[in-house]
Amino acid sequence: TGERKTNPAVDLEQLPRIDAVLLSHYHADHFDEKVESSLRRDLPIITTPHAKSHLHENKPAEESFTQVFDLDFFESCLVSISQQTNGSVSEGRVPAVKVTGMPGKHVPDGALSVANDLLAAVPPTNGWMVELGYKPNTSAPDSAFTNGYRIYISGDTLMVDDLKEIPKQYADKKVDLMLVHLGGTTIPSPKLPLLMVTMDATQGVQLMQLINPEVTIPIHYDDYDVFLSPLDDFKKAVESAGWGDKVVYLDRGDQYRFNVG
Repeated sequence: TGERKTNPAVDLEQLPRIDAVLLSHYHADHFDEKVESSLRRDLPIITTPHAKSHLHENKPAEESFTQVFDLDFFESCLVSISQQTNGSVSEGRVPAVKVTGMPGKHVPDGALSVANDLLAAVPPTNGWMVELGYKPNTSAPDSAFTNGYRIYISGDTLMVDDLKEIPKQYADKKVDLMLVHLGGTTIPSPKLPLLMVTMDATQGVQLMQLINPEVTIPIHYDDYDVFLSPLDDFKKAVESAGWGDKVVYLDRGDQYRFNVG
């Protein structure tokens, strides 16, 4: 458990219509009870097999989410985007979003990971590769998708060996933007830091060096009382590594805009 220290920049009721959700894992700081109870049950959710079991299979029929799609590591799905032109569906090049599950581990490799598999204390987690691009037409196969902008979202993970597979899978493919989950989340608390379950500043820079994105934006570092590694630590580590020109820092409510090629 953790106590929320800062609220989101936008209240839940002020959000625009949500078309789909990417849920890295079924943990209350990512999918809290208020959000879960408020969402329409036919909202498409892309998540882990573990989270799907909680959102769909293990709920009463009247509470179950009906469109939950699970992706394991390096499994992909294509999210089509409908375009209306003069009242009819547009033909010709159409936008689409390709989502691929990326490796992630909320607990360190080794004995602790094995113990957690048995105890199920910390849920399994995904990262995501989100590619914004196009298909030549609505009837084209998913394999015809071409990427125009690639975003890597680390999810709640530590710097584990599984992540080294990402640059191998995306060799010669540019990652335009990386959203890195930081904070050095500790359990049971920063006052008793027995186990770190998200990246701290040092690991965040190591991930930048591994993925080599064009731009990195740090997120997930001060919302709750379980964070041990503040953003200032990351800023110092980034400058020390000579990566200062590759990072954008956003305050709550700020926006980062980009063009899809």
